[in-house]
Amino acid sequence: MPGTVYIVDDDASFRTAVERRLKKAGYEVSVYPSAQQFLDRLPDENQRGCILLDVRIPHLSGPELQERLGKLGSSVPIIFLTGYADTAITVKAIKAGAEDFLTKPVSSEQLLGAIEKAMAHQEVVRGLKQKLDVLRAQLGTLTPRERQVFDRVVQGKINKQIAQQLGTTERTIKAHRHRVMEKMKIQSLAELVSIAERLGILTGNRDEPSAN
Repeated sequence: MPGTVYIVDDDASFRTAVERRLKKAGYEVSVYPSAQQFLDRLPDENQRGCILLDVRIPHLSGPELQERLGKLGSSVPIIFLTGYADTAITVKAIKAGAEDFLTKPVSSEQLLGAIEKAMAHQEVVRGLKQKLDVLRAQLGTLTPRERQVFDRVVQGKINKQIAQQLGTTERTIKAHRHRVMEKMKIQSLAELVSIAERLGILTGNRDEPSAN
């Protein structure tokens, strides 16, 4: 399933050669001779694509562009290209989220393989994000009291303990738990705990005031 490849490189002959190669493989291609021009025309985050980014670009370097994109919240995967292998830069770029780091000249097989891998990973990440967005939306439908019950249930509290903490009856807590499970569209405590972990809200005991 083709996508769009964004080539950011100040070498005109390299851009032309890679553009020709990628179009032949079925990809849409956009080229940028500088990092600033790329920032001025940012790609659609919802499209399948990846960035081929040269490390040593005048004015704003590849790693600096990567940092800028990170601050902007970009999720478009980056494949670095360089004519000078530098372990320190490579490690830093990968730690910052780069998908791959290729040394010029790069073969068509290696380049196309890296692009397809990057785009496949992008789709997986996007799918996970969409699922998390759904879970956050479901969590947002809980009433304040249901959220208090949710927080305590995933911390391992039993109904009796929760009732004591919130100043109500076990029967009421059971009713709240049932509504929480319905709104979160799950059927087991294990699923509820898993959701709390995935949303990053299972962080230990909360010190919240009781409410009636």
